[in-house]
Amino acid sequence: MRKLLKYLKEYRKESILAPLFKMLEASFELFVPLVMAQIIDTGIKNEDTGYILRMGGILVLLAVVGLTCSLTAQYFAAKAAVGFSTSLRNDLFRHIQTLSYTEQDVVGTATLITRMTSDVNQVQSGLNLTLRLLLRSPFIVLGAMIMSFTVNVKAAMTFLITIPLLCVVVFGIMAISMPLYKKVQQQLDQVTRTTRENLTGVRVIRAFNRQEAETKRFKEENGLLVQSQVFVGKISALMNPITYVIINLSIVAIIWISGKQVSIGVLTQGETVALVNYMSQILVELIKMANLIVSMSKAFACANRISAVMDIEPSIVGGTFEGSKDLAAATTPCVSFKDVFFRYKNAKEDSLEKIDFDVQPGQTVGIIGGTGSGKSSVVNLIPRFYDVREGQVLVEGTDVREYTLDALRDKVGVVPQKSVLFKGTLRENMCWGKKDATDEEIYQALDTAQAREFVDQKGQGLSLEIEQNGKNLSGGQRQRLTIARALVKQPEILIMDDSASALDFATDAALRHAIKENTQNMTVFIVSQRVSTIRNADVILVMDDGKLAGLGTHSELLKNCDVYREICLSQLSKEEVQ
Repeated sequence: MRKLLKYLKEYRKESILAPLFKMLEASFELFVPLVMAQIIDTGIKNEDTGYILRMGGILVLLAVVGLTCSLTAQYFAAKAAVGFSTSLRNDLFRHIQTLSYTEQDVVGTATLITRMTSDVNQVQSGLNLTLRLLLRSPFIVLGAMIMSFTVNVKAAMTFLITIPLLCVVVFGIMAISMPLYKKVQQQLDQVTRTTRENLTGVRVIRAFNRQEAETKRFKEENGLLVQSQVFVGKISALMNPITYVIINLSIVAIIWISGKQVSIGVLTQGETVALVNYMSQILVELIKMANLIVSMSKAFACANRISAVMDIEPSIVGGTFEGSKDLAAATTPCVSFKDVFFRYKNAKEDSLEKIDFDVQPGQTVGIIGGTGSGKSSVVNLIPRFYDVREGQVLVEGTDVREYTLDALRDKVGVVPQKSVLFKGTLRENMCWGKKDATDEEIYQALDTAQAREFVDQKGQGLSLEIEQNGKNLSGGQRQRLTIARALVKQPEILIMDDSASALDFATDAALRHAIKENTQNMTVFIVSQRVSTIRNADVILVMDDGKLAGLGTHSELLKNCDVYREICLSQLSKEEVQ
Protein backbone atom coordinates (compact mmCIF):
# COMPACT_ATOMS: atom_id res chain seq x y z
CA MET A 1 0.00 0.00 0.00
CA ARG A 2 2.85 2.41 0.80
CA LYS A 3 4.14 2.18 -2.75
CA LEU A 4 0.79 3.42 -4.03
CA LEU A 5 0.79 6.51 -1.82
CA LYS A 6 3.00 8.28 -4.38
CA TYR A 7 -0.12 8.78 -6.48
CA LEU A 8 -1.44 11.12 -3.76
CA LYS A 9 1.45 13.56 -4.22
CA GLU A 10 -0.46 15.51 -6.84
CA TYR A 11 -3.38 15.77 -4.41
CA ARG A 12 -1.40 16.61 -1.29
CA LYS A 13 -3.47 19.75 -0.65
CA GLU A 14 -6.78 17.90 -0.96
CA SER A 15 -5.49 15.05 1.22
CA ILE A 16 -4.73 17.55 4.00
CA LEU A 17 -7.79 19.78 3.65
CA ALA A 18 -10.32 16.92 3.61
CA PRO A 19 -9.52 15.57 7.11
CA LEU A 20 -8.98 19.11 8.46
CA PHE A 21 -12.46 20.20 7.45
CA LYS A 22 -13.86 16.96 8.87
CA MET A 23 -12.15 17.64 12.20
CA LEU A 24 -13.50 21.20 12.10
CA GLU A 25 -16.99 19.77 11.62
CA ALA A 26 -16.35 17.38 14.52
CA SER A 27 -15.30 20.28 16.75
CA PHE A 28 -18.63 22.03 16.22
CA GLU A 29 -20.44 18.74 16.82
CA LEU A 30 -18.79 18.35 20.23
CA PHE A 31 -20.36 21.62 21.43
CA VAL A 32 -23.91 20.44 20.71
CA PRO A 33 -24.40 18.42 23.97
CA LEU A 34 -23.15 21.40 26.04
CA VAL A 35 -25.65 23.72 24.35
CA MET A 36 -28.40 21.17 24.97
CA ALA A 37 -27.39 21.00 28.64
CA GLN A 38 -27.73 24.79 28.92
CA ILE A 39 -31.16 24.72 27.26
CA ILE A 40 -32.38 22.10 29.76
CA ASP A 41 -30.73 23.52 32.91
CA THR A 42 -31.41 27.20 32.22
CA GLY A 43 -34.05 27.69 29.55
CA ILE A 44 -36.47 24.89 30.37
CA LYS A 45 -35.85 25.04 34.14
CA ASN A 46 -36.55 28.79 34.24
CA GLU A 47 -39.17 28.63 31.46
CA ASP A 48 -37.17 31.28 29.59
CA THR A 49 -38.46 31.05 26.01
CA GLY A 50 -36.13 33.78 24.75
CA TYR A 51 -33.10 31.92 26.08
CA ILE A 52 -34.31 28.65 24.50
CA LEU A 53 -34.74 30.38 21.12
CA ARG A 54 -31.30 32.00 21.33
CA MET A 55 -29.61 28.72 22.19
CA GLY A 56 -31.69 26.99 19.50
CA GLY A 57 -30.31 29.53 17.03
CA ILE A 58 -26.81 28.56 18.12
CA LEU A 59 -27.66 24.89 17.43
CA VAL A 60 -28.88 25.81 13.93
CA LEU A 61 -25.69 27.83 13.33
CA LEU A 62 -23.54 24.91 14.47
CA ALA A 63 -25.48 22.63 12.11
CA VAL A 64 -25.05 24.97 9.11
CA VAL A 65 -21.34 25.50 9.73
CA GLY A 66 -20.87 21.75 10.30
CA LEU A 67 -22.72 20.92 7.07
CA THR A 68 -20.58 23.40 5.12
CA CYS A 69 -17.40 21.89 6.52
CA SER A 70 -18.67 18.38 5.76
CA LEU A 71 -19.50 19.19 2.13
CA THR A 72 -16.14 20.89 1.66
CA ALA A 73 -14.36 17.87 3.12
CA GLN A 74 -16.34 15.54 0.90
CA TYR A 75 -15.37 17.56 -2.18
CA PHE A 76 -11.66 17.44 -1.40
CA ALA A 77 -11.78 13.75 -0.41
CA ALA A 78 -13.62 12.78 -3.60
CA LYS A 79 -11.23 14.82 -5.75
CA ALA A 80 -8.18 13.19 -4.14
CA ALA A 81 -9.64 9.66 -4.28
CA VAL A 82 -10.81 9.88 -7.91
CA GLY A 83 -7.54 11.52 -9.01
CA PHE A 84 -5.55 8.88 -7.14
CA SER A 85 -7.45 6.00 -8.75
CA THR A 86 -7.22 7.57 -12.22
CA SER A 87 -3.43 7.92 -11.99
CA LEU A 88 -3.11 4.44 -10.49
CA ARG A 89 -5.28 2.84 -13.17
CA ASN A 90 -3.36 4.60 -15.95
CA ASP A 91 0.00 3.48 -14.57
CA LEU A 92 -1.25 -0.04 -13.93
CA PHE A 93 -2.52 -0.33 -17.50
CA ARG A 94 0.76 1.12 -18.80
CA HIS A 95 2.73 -1.35 -16.69
CA ILE A 96 0.66 -4.30 -17.91
CA GLN A 97 1.47 -3.21 -21.48
CA THR A 98 5.18 -3.60 -20.69
CA LEU A 99 4.77 -7.18 -19.47
CA SER A 100 5.80 -9.88 -21.89
CA TYR A 101 3.65 -12.82 -22.88
CA THR A 102 5.48 -14.80 -20.18
CA GLU A 103 4.28 -12.62 -17.30
CA GLN A 104 0.77 -12.38 -18.71
CA ASP A 105 0.63 -16.16 -19.08
CA VAL A 106 1.71 -16.65 -15.45
CA VAL A 107 -0.51 -13.99 -13.84
CA GLY A 108 -3.54 -14.63 -16.03
CA THR A 109 -5.76 -12.28 -17.99
CA ALA A 110 -8.75 -12.63 -15.65
CA THR A 111 -6.85 -11.51 -12.55
CA LEU A 112 -5.33 -8.57 -14.43
CA ILE A 113 -8.82 -7.44 -15.43
CA THR A 114 -10.05 -7.75 -11.82
CA ARG A 115 -7.13 -5.73 -10.50
CA MET A 116 -7.62 -3.06 -13.15
CA THR A 117 -11.31 -2.64 -12.31
CA SER A 118 -12.69 -4.04 -9.06
CA ASP A 119 -9.49 -3.71 -7.01
CA VAL A 120 -8.83 -0.12 -8.06
CA ASN A 121 -12.45 0.81 -7.28
CA GLN A 122 -12.15 -0.76 -3.82
CA VAL A 123 -8.97 1.22 -3.14
CA GLN A 124 -10.66 4.42 -4.34
CA SER A 125 -13.64 3.85 -2.04
CA GLY A 126 -11.38 3.00 0.90
CA LEU A 127 -9.26 6.11 0.35
CA ASN A 128 -12.33 8.35 0.18
CA LEU A 129 -13.63 7.03 3.50
CA THR A 130 -10.17 7.17 5.06
CA LEU A 131 -9.69 10.85 4.24
CA ARG A 132 -13.08 11.67 5.71
CA LEU A 133 -13.26 9.42 8.77
CA LEU A 134 -9.80 8.21 9.77
CA LEU A 135 -9.10 11.35 11.84
CA ARG A 136 -12.67 12.46 12.46
CA SER A 137 -13.92 9.37 14.25
CA PRO A 138 -11.01 9.06 16.72
CA PHE A 139 -11.18 12.83 17.24
CA ILE A 140 -14.88 12.62 18.16
CA VAL A 141 -14.27 9.62 20.44
CA LEU A 142 -11.40 11.26 22.32
CA GLY A 143 -13.07 14.65 22.24
CA ALA A 144 -16.31 13.27 23.67
CA MET A 145 -14.36 11.57 26.44
CA ILE A 146 -12.49 14.77 27.31
CA MET A 147 -15.66 16.86 27.20
CA SER A 148 -17.39 14.33 29.47
CA PHE A 149 -14.68 14.90 32.10
CA THR A 150 -15.42 18.62 32.01
CA VAL A 151 -19.02 17.77 32.87
CA ASN A 152 -18.48 15.22 35.68
CA VAL A 153 -15.38 13.20 36.49
CA LYS A 154 -17.08 10.30 38.30
CA ALA A 155 -19.61 9.62 35.55
CA ALA A 156 -16.94 10.10 32.87
CA MET A 157 -14.93 7.20 34.31
CA THR A 158 -17.34 4.97 32.39
CA PHE A 159 -15.77 6.26 29.17
CA LEU A 160 -12.31 5.06 30.25
CA ILE A 161 -13.63 1.50 30.45
CA THR A 162 -15.88 1.64 27.38
CA ILE A 163 -13.46 3.06 24.81
CA PRO A 164 -10.59 0.53 25.29
CA LEU A 165 -13.11 -2.32 25.27
CA LEU A 166 -14.57 -1.05 22.00
CA CYS A 167 -11.08 -0.72 20.49
CA VAL A 168 -10.33 -4.36 21.32
CA VAL A 169 -13.53 -5.46 19.57
CA VAL A 170 -13.02 -3.25 16.50
CA PHE A 171 -9.35 -3.98 15.89
CA GLY A 172 -9.75 -7.65 16.75
CA ILE A 173 -12.41 -8.10 14.09
CA MET A 174 -10.27 -6.12 11.64
CA ALA A 175 -7.28 -8.42 12.22
CA ILE A 176 -9.44 -11.46 11.45
CA SER A 177 -11.28 -10.01 8.46
CA MET A 178 -8.37 -8.53 6.46
CA PRO A 179 -6.83 -11.88 5.35
CA LEU A 180 -10.31 -13.19 4.55
CA TYR A 181 -11.06 -10.28 2.23
CA LYS A 182 -7.92 -11.15 0.29
CA LYS A 183 -9.27 -14.68 -0.24
CA VAL A 184 -12.60 -13.22 -1.38
CA GLN A 185 -10.80 -11.19 -4.07
CA GLN A 186 -8.89 -14.28 -5.19
CA GLN A 187 -12.16 -16.18 -5.58
CA LEU A 188 -13.55 -13.20 -7.50
CA ASP A 189 -10.62 -13.66 -9.90
CA GLN A 190 -11.73 -17.24 -10.44
CA VAL A 191 -15.33 -16.20 -11.14
CA THR A 192 -14.07 -13.55 -13.58
CA ARG A 193 -11.89 -16.15 -15.30
CA THR A 194 -14.78 -18.58 -15.63
CA THR A 195 -17.07 -15.85 -16.96
CA ARG A 196 -14.48 -14.70 -19.47
CA GLU A 197 -13.90 -18.25 -20.71
CA ASN A 198 -17.64 -18.77 -21.18
CA LEU A 199 -18.22 -15.51 -23.00
CA THR A 200 -15.18 -16.00 -25.21
CA GLY A 201 -16.02 -19.61 -26.03
CA VAL A 202 -19.81 -19.32 -26.13
CA ARG A 203 -20.01 -20.68 -29.70
CA VAL A 204 -17.92 -23.73 -28.85
CA ILE A 205 -19.98 -24.34 -25.71
CA ARG A 206 -23.20 -24.29 -27.73
CA ALA A 207 -21.69 -26.37 -30.51
CA PHE A 208 -20.89 -29.15 -28.03
CA ASN A 209 -24.09 -28.63 -26.03
CA ARG A 210 -22.14 -27.86 -22.85
CA GLN A 211 -24.44 -25.12 -21.54
CA GLU A 212 -25.61 -27.12 -18.53
CA ALA A 213 -22.11 -28.26 -17.60
CA GLU A 214 -20.73 -24.72 -17.85
CA THR A 215 -23.68 -23.35 -15.89
CA LYS A 216 -22.98 -25.92 -13.18
CA ARG A 217 -19.28 -25.00 -13.15
CA PHE A 218 -20.12 -21.30 -12.86
CA LYS A 219 -22.57 -21.97 -10.03
CA GLU A 220 -19.88 -23.87 -8.15
CA GLU A 221 -17.35 -21.05 -8.55
CA ASN A 222 -19.95 -18.42 -7.73
CA GLY A 223 -21.11 -20.49 -4.75
CA LEU A 224 -17.58 -20.53 -3.33
CA LEU A 225 -17.43 -16.76 -3.76
CA VAL A 226 -20.76 -16.34 -1.98
CA GLN A 227 -19.66 -18.63 0.86
CA SER A 228 -16.45 -16.64 1.30
CA GLN A 229 -18.31 -13.33 1.25
CA VAL A 230 -20.97 -14.55 3.66
CA PHE A 231 -18.36 -15.94 6.07
CA VAL A 232 -16.31 -12.75 6.19
CA GLY A 233 -19.54 -10.73 6.23
CA LYS A 234 -20.71 -12.58 9.34
CA ILE A 235 -17.47 -11.77 11.11
CA SER A 236 -17.68 -8.11 10.11
CA ALA A 237 -21.37 -8.04 11.06
CA LEU A 238 -20.48 -8.95 14.64
CA MET A 239 -18.99 -5.51 15.07
CA ASN A 240 -22.23 -3.52 15.12
CA PRO A 241 -24.21 -5.61 17.66
CA ILE A 242 -21.21 -5.98 19.99
CA THR A 243 -20.51 -2.24 19.93
CA TYR A 244 -24.23 -1.52 20.48
CA VAL A 245 -24.30 -3.80 23.52
CA ILE A 246 -21.19 -2.21 25.03
CA ILE A 247 -22.41 1.35 24.37
CA ASN A 248 -25.90 0.73 25.71
CA LEU A 249 -24.54 -0.90 28.87
CA SER A 250 -22.31 2.17 29.24
CA ILE A 251 -25.32 4.48 28.87
CA VAL A 252 -27.14 2.48 31.57
CA ALA A 253 -24.10 2.88 33.81
CA ILE A 254 -23.99 6.65 33.15
CA ILE A 255 -27.67 7.08 33.94
CA TRP A 256 -27.33 4.99 37.10
CA ILE A 257 -24.29 6.95 38.36
CA SER A 258 -25.67 10.32 37.26
CA GLY A 259 -29.10 9.60 38.74
CA LYS A 260 -27.63 9.30 42.21
CA GLN A 261 -25.64 12.52 41.74
CA VAL A 262 -28.67 14.40 40.42
CA SER A 263 -30.68 13.37 43.49
CA ILE A 264 -28.07 14.90 45.83
CA GLY A 265 -27.62 17.99 43.68
CA VAL A 266 -24.05 17.33 42.46
CA LEU A 267 -25.11 16.91 38.81
CA THR A 268 -27.89 18.60 36.83
CA GLN A 269 -30.36 16.94 34.50
CA GLY A 270 -28.91 18.81 31.52
CA GLU A 271 -25.41 17.56 32.29
CA THR A 272 -26.75 13.99 32.47
CA VAL A 273 -28.29 14.43 29.01
CA ALA A 274 -24.95 15.83 27.78
CA LEU A 275 -23.11 12.74 29.05
CA VAL A 276 -25.62 10.42 27.34
CA ASN A 277 -25.26 12.47 24.12
CA TYR A 278 -21.48 12.15 24.25
CA MET A 279 -21.80 8.40 24.69
CA SER A 280 -24.23 8.31 21.74
CA GLN A 281 -21.74 10.29 19.65
CA ILE A 282 -19.09 7.71 20.48
CA LEU A 283 -21.51 4.95 19.42
CA VAL A 284 -22.20 6.61 16.05
CA GLU A 285 -18.53 7.28 15.39
CA LEU A 286 -17.46 3.76 16.29
CA ILE A 287 -20.07 2.35 13.92
CA LYS A 288 -18.60 4.63 11.25
CA MET A 289 -15.14 3.48 12.29
CA ALA A 290 -16.26 -0.14 12.00
CA ASN A 291 -17.51 0.44 8.45
CA LEU A 292 -14.34 2.35 7.69
CA ILE A 293 -12.22 -0.55 8.91
CA VAL A 294 -14.18 -2.99 6.74
CA SER A 295 -13.59 -0.74 3.72
CA MET A 296 -9.95 -0.25 4.67
CA SER A 297 -9.51 -4.01 5.02
CA LYS A 298 -10.82 -4.51 1.51
CA ALA A 299 -8.79 -1.57 0.22
CA PHE A 300 -5.55 -2.84 1.79
CA ALA A 301 -6.09 -6.33 0.39
CA CYS A 302 -6.81 -4.91 -3.07
CA ALA A 303 -3.89 -2.46 -2.84
CA ASN A 304 -1.53 -5.33 -2.06
CA ARG A 305 -2.83 -7.23 -5.09
CA ILE A 306 -2.27 -4.18 -7.28
CA SER A 307 1.21 -3.68 -5.82
CA ALA A 308 2.00 -7.32 -6.59
CA VAL A 309 1.31 -6.66 -10.28
CA MET A 310 3.23 -3.36 -10.23
CA ASP A 311 6.20 -5.18 -8.67
CA ILE A 312 6.43 -7.66 -11.55
CA GLU A 313 9.46 -6.78 -13.62
CA PRO A 314 9.05 -7.44 -17.34
CA SER A 315 11.37 -10.25 -18.38
CA ILE A 316 11.80 -8.72 -21.85
CA VAL A 317 13.54 -5.34 -21.88
CA GLY A 318 14.65 -3.67 -25.08
CA GLY A 319 18.28 -3.02 -25.94
CA THR A 320 19.76 0.16 -27.38
CA PHE A 321 20.18 -0.70 -31.06
CA GLU A 322 17.78 1.32 -33.20
CA GLY A 323 18.48 -0.54 -36.40
CA SER A 324 20.93 0.37 -39.13
CA LYS A 325 19.87 2.90 -41.75
CA ASP A 326 22.30 1.35 -44.23
CA LEU A 327 21.09 -1.53 -46.30
CA ALA A 328 22.24 -4.88 -45.01
CA ALA A 329 24.67 -6.79 -47.17
CA ALA A 330 23.04 -9.07 -49.71
CA THR A 331 24.64 -12.08 -48.03
CA THR A 332 23.26 -11.16 -44.59
CA PRO A 333 20.25 -13.33 -43.70
CA CYS A 334 17.08 -11.45 -42.84
CA VAL A 335 16.32 -13.87 -39.98
CA SER A 336 18.64 -16.41 -38.41
CA PHE A 337 18.11 -18.94 -35.63
CA LYS A 338 21.37 -20.13 -34.06
CA ASP A 339 21.04 -23.26 -31.90
CA VAL A 340 17.86 -21.93 -30.25
CA PHE A 341 16.40 -23.59 -27.17
CA PHE A 342 13.16 -22.22 -25.71
CA ARG A 343 11.03 -23.13 -22.71
CA TYR A 344 7.77 -21.61 -21.47
CA LYS A 345 7.64 -20.30 -17.89
CA ASN A 346 7.14 -23.08 -15.31
CA ALA A 347 7.36 -25.75 -18.02
CA LYS A 348 9.44 -28.84 -17.24
CA GLU A 349 10.71 -29.42 -20.76
CA ASP A 350 11.86 -27.26 -23.68
CA SER A 351 9.27 -26.42 -26.32
CA LEU A 352 12.01 -25.85 -28.91
CA GLU A 353 15.33 -27.65 -29.12
CA LYS A 354 18.36 -26.82 -31.27
CA ILE A 355 16.55 -24.81 -33.95
CA ASP A 356 19.03 -23.62 -36.55
CA PHE A 357 18.22 -22.01 -39.94
CA ASP A 358 18.78 -18.89 -42.07
CA VAL A 359 16.21 -16.97 -44.11
CA GLN A 360 17.34 -14.61 -46.86
CA PRO A 361 15.62 -11.23 -47.51
CA GLY A 362 12.52 -11.50 -49.68
CA GLN A 363 12.08 -15.25 -49.17
CA THR A 364 8.76 -16.88 -48.34
CA VAL A 365 9.12 -19.39 -45.52
CA GLY A 366 6.52 -22.03 -44.80
CA ILE A 367 6.36 -23.65 -41.36
CA ILE A 368 4.37 -26.85 -41.00
CA GLY A 369 3.95 -29.53 -38.38
CA GLY A 370 1.43 -31.19 -36.12
CA THR A 371 -0.44 -29.51 -33.31
CA GLY A 372 1.95 -28.60 -30.49
CA SER A 373 5.04 -29.13 -32.62
CA GLY A 374 6.35 -25.60 -31.92
CA LYS A 375 5.36 -23.70 -35.08
CA SER A 376 3.97 -20.64 -33.29
CA SER A 377 6.77 -20.74 -30.73
CA VAL A 378 9.31 -20.26 -33.55
CA VAL A 379 7.69 -17.17 -35.06
CA ASN A 380 6.90 -15.64 -31.64
CA LEU A 381 10.64 -15.45 -30.97
CA ILE A 382 11.25 -13.16 -33.97
CA PRO A 383 9.38 -10.07 -32.66
CA ARG A 384 10.59 -11.10 -29.19
CA PHE A 385 7.22 -11.90 -27.66
CA TYR A 386 9.26 -14.50 -25.78
CA ASP A 387 13.00 -14.81 -25.22
CA VAL A 388 15.17 -17.82 -26.04
CA ARG A 389 16.63 -19.90 -23.20
CA GLU A 390 19.78 -20.62 -25.16
CA GLY A 391 21.08 -19.60 -28.56
CA GLN A 392 20.34 -16.51 -30.64
CA VAL A 393 17.64 -15.12 -32.89
CA LEU A 394 19.15 -12.62 -35.34
CA VAL A 395 17.35 -10.06 -37.51
CA GLU A 396 19.55 -8.57 -40.22
CA GLY A 397 22.58 -9.98 -38.43
CA THR A 398 21.83 -8.42 -35.03
CA ASP A 399 20.55 -10.29 -31.98
CA VAL A 400 16.93 -9.33 -31.32
CA ARG A 401 17.86 -8.69 -27.66
CA GLU A 402 20.06 -5.78 -28.77
CA TYR A 403 17.24 -3.99 -30.59
CA THR A 404 14.95 -1.55 -28.86
CA LEU A 405 11.51 -3.16 -28.77
CA ASP A 406 10.04 -0.37 -30.92
CA ALA A 407 12.76 -0.69 -33.56
CA LEU A 408 12.43 -4.48 -33.71
CA ARG A 409 8.65 -4.57 -33.85
CA ASP A 410 8.51 -1.79 -36.43
CA LYS A 411 10.26 -4.23 -38.75
CA VAL A 412 7.73 -7.01 -38.11
CA GLY A 413 4.06 -7.34 -38.98
CA VAL A 414 2.21 -10.15 -37.19
CA VAL A 415 -1.09 -11.77 -38.09
CA PRO A 416 -1.89 -13.90 -35.00
CA GLN A 417 -3.81 -17.17 -34.91
CA LYS A 418 -6.80 -15.50 -33.30
CA SER A 419 -8.23 -12.77 -35.49
CA VAL A 420 -8.67 -9.74 -33.25
CA LEU A 421 -10.44 -6.63 -34.51
CA PHE A 422 -11.34 -3.62 -32.40
CA LYS A 423 -14.57 -1.69 -32.17
CA GLY A 424 -14.45 1.24 -34.58
CA THR A 425 -14.38 1.91 -38.29
CA LEU A 426 -12.53 -0.20 -40.83
CA ARG A 427 -10.14 2.70 -41.41
CA GLU A 428 -9.30 2.92 -37.69
CA ASN A 429 -8.55 -0.82 -37.59
CA MET A 430 -6.39 -0.65 -40.72
CA CYS A 431 -4.29 2.24 -39.37
CA TRP A 432 -3.06 0.39 -36.26
CA GLY A 433 0.35 -0.30 -37.76
CA LYS A 434 0.63 2.95 -39.72
CA LYS A 435 -1.30 5.89 -38.33
CA ASP A 436 -0.87 8.06 -41.42
CA ALA A 437 -1.83 5.35 -43.94
CA THR A 438 -3.65 6.75 -46.98
CA ASP A 439 -6.88 5.34 -48.36
CA GLU A 440 -4.95 4.16 -51.39
CA GLU A 441 -2.54 2.16 -49.23
CA ILE A 442 -5.42 0.64 -47.27
CA TYR A 443 -7.29 -0.39 -50.41
CA GLN A 444 -4.11 -1.87 -51.86
CA ALA A 445 -3.69 -3.97 -48.71
CA LEU A 446 -7.36 -5.01 -48.88
CA ASP A 447 -6.84 -6.09 -52.50
CA THR A 448 -3.80 -8.17 -51.55
CA ALA A 449 -5.62 -9.75 -48.61
CA GLN A 450 -8.62 -10.65 -50.84
CA ALA A 451 -10.87 -8.48 -48.65
CA ARG A 452 -11.75 -5.71 -51.12
CA GLU A 453 -14.70 -7.58 -52.61
CA PHE A 454 -16.72 -8.07 -49.43
CA VAL A 455 -15.80 -4.58 -48.16
CA ASP A 456 -17.23 -3.06 -51.36
CA GLN A 457 -20.35 -5.21 -50.99
CA LYS A 458 -20.97 -3.69 -47.55
CA GLY A 459 -21.35 -0.33 -49.30
CA GLN A 460 -19.75 1.74 -46.52
CA GLY A 461 -16.16 1.72 -47.69
CA LEU A 462 -13.56 2.45 -45.04
CA SER A 463 -16.29 3.87 -42.79
CA LEU A 464 -17.64 0.35 -42.24
CA GLU A 465 -18.34 -0.07 -38.51
CA ILE A 466 -16.57 -3.04 -36.95
CA GLU A 467 -17.99 -4.43 -33.73
CA GLN A 468 -15.78 -5.65 -30.89
CA ASN A 469 -13.76 -8.70 -32.05
CA GLY A 470 -15.39 -8.29 -35.46
CA LYS A 471 -18.60 -10.00 -34.35
CA ASN A 472 -20.47 -8.61 -37.36
CA LEU A 473 -18.09 -10.42 -39.74
CA SER A 474 -17.50 -14.05 -40.59
CA GLY A 475 -14.34 -15.90 -39.53
CA GLY A 476 -12.83 -15.70 -43.01
CA GLN A 477 -13.61 -11.99 -43.31
CA ARG A 478 -11.95 -11.29 -39.97
CA GLN A 479 -8.84 -13.19 -41.00
CA ARG A 480 -8.55 -11.31 -44.29
CA LEU A 481 -8.90 -7.96 -42.52
CA THR A 482 -6.21 -8.84 -39.97
CA ILE A 483 -3.91 -9.80 -42.85
CA ALA A 484 -4.70 -6.49 -44.57
CA ARG A 485 -3.99 -4.60 -41.35
CA ALA A 486 -0.51 -6.14 -41.19
CA LEU A 487 0.12 -5.38 -44.88
CA VAL A 488 -0.80 -1.70 -44.45
CA LYS A 489 2.18 -1.40 -42.11
CA GLN A 490 4.45 -2.57 -44.97
CA PRO A 491 6.80 -4.46 -42.61
CA GLU A 492 10.13 -5.91 -43.62
CA ILE A 493 9.08 -9.24 -42.07
CA LEU A 494 5.49 -10.51 -42.28
CA ILE A 495 4.43 -13.35 -39.97
CA MET A 496 1.16 -15.13 -40.73
CA ASP A 497 0.54 -17.54 -37.86
CA ASP A 498 -2.05 -19.97 -39.22
CA SER A 499 -4.06 -16.89 -40.19
CA ALA A 500 -5.79 -18.34 -43.25
CA SER A 501 -7.32 -21.42 -41.64
CA ALA A 502 -10.89 -20.12 -42.15
CA LEU A 503 -10.39 -19.41 -45.86
CA ASP A 504 -11.51 -21.74 -48.60
CA PHE A 505 -8.80 -23.22 -50.84
CA ALA A 506 -9.50 -20.86 -53.75
CA THR A 507 -9.29 -17.74 -51.61
CA ASP A 508 -6.23 -19.11 -49.82
CA ALA A 509 -4.50 -19.70 -53.16
CA ALA A 510 -5.43 -16.24 -54.42
CA LEU A 511 -4.15 -14.70 -51.17
CA ARG A 512 -0.79 -16.49 -51.40
CA HIS A 513 -0.40 -15.47 -55.03
CA ALA A 514 -1.24 -11.82 -54.26
CA ILE A 515 1.19 -11.71 -51.33
CA LYS A 516 3.99 -13.16 -53.48
CA GLU A 517 3.28 -10.63 -56.26
CA ASN A 518 2.86 -7.53 -54.08
CA THR A 519 5.46 -8.15 -51.37
CA GLN A 520 8.57 -8.97 -53.35
CA ASN A 521 10.99 -7.31 -50.92
CA MET A 522 9.17 -8.61 -47.84
CA THR A 523 10.29 -11.70 -45.95
CA VAL A 524 7.17 -13.73 -45.27
CA PHE A 525 6.67 -16.49 -42.70
CA ILE A 526 3.55 -18.59 -43.25
CA VAL A 527 2.59 -20.97 -40.44
CA SER A 528 0.00 -23.51 -41.50
CA GLN A 529 -1.15 -27.07 -41.14
CA ARG A 530 -2.17 -27.14 -44.80
CA VAL A 531 0.41 -28.48 -47.23
CA SER A 532 -1.29 -26.58 -50.08
CA THR A 533 -0.65 -23.31 -48.27
CA ILE A 534 3.11 -23.69 -47.90
CA ARG A 535 4.16 -26.07 -50.68
CA ASN A 536 5.28 -23.25 -53.03
CA ALA A 537 7.31 -21.45 -50.35
CA ASP A 538 10.99 -20.82 -51.05
CA VAL A 539 11.92 -22.64 -47.85
CA ILE A 540 9.79 -24.98 -45.73
CA LEU A 541 10.52 -25.72 -42.06
CA VAL A 542 9.06 -28.98 -40.78
CA MET A 543 8.52 -29.01 -37.01
CA ASP A 544 8.09 -32.18 -35.00
CA ASP A 545 7.84 -32.18 -31.20
CA GLY A 546 9.85 -28.96 -30.84
CA LYS A 547 12.62 -30.07 -33.19
CA LEU A 548 13.43 -29.11 -36.77
CA ALA A 549 12.63 -32.32 -38.62
CA GLY A 550 13.27 -30.97 -42.10
CA LEU A 551 14.40 -27.88 -44.05
CA GLY A 552 14.14 -27.34 -47.78
CA THR A 553 11.75 -27.00 -50.68
CA HIS A 554 8.64 -29.13 -51.22
CA SER A 555 10.38 -31.54 -53.61
CA GLU A 556 13.49 -31.81 -51.43
CA LEU A 557 11.49 -32.57 -48.31
CA LEU A 558 9.42 -35.23 -50.07
CA LYS A 559 12.66 -37.09 -50.71
CA ASN A 560 14.48 -36.41 -47.45
CA CYS A 561 11.89 -35.87 -44.69
CA ASP A 562 9.62 -38.69 -43.53
CA VAL A 563 7.53 -36.37 -41.32
CA TYR A 564 6.78 -34.03 -44.22
CA ARG A 565 5.98 -36.93 -46.53
CA GLU A 566 3.48 -38.32 -44.00
CA ILE A 567 1.79 -34.92 -43.66
CA CYS A 568 1.52 -34.61 -47.45
CA LEU A 569 0.09 -38.10 -47.89
CA SER A 570 -2.50 -37.43 -45.16
CA GLN A 571 -3.79 -34.35 -46.98
CA LEU A 572 -3.11 -34.91 -50.70
CA SER A 573 -3.47 -37.73 -53.15
CA LYS A 574 -0.33 -39.42 -54.48
CA GLU A 575 -0.68 -37.52 -57.77
CA GLU A 576 -1.02 -34.16 -55.95
CA VAL A 577 1.98 -34.91 -53.75
CA GLN A 578 4.22 -35.12 -56.81
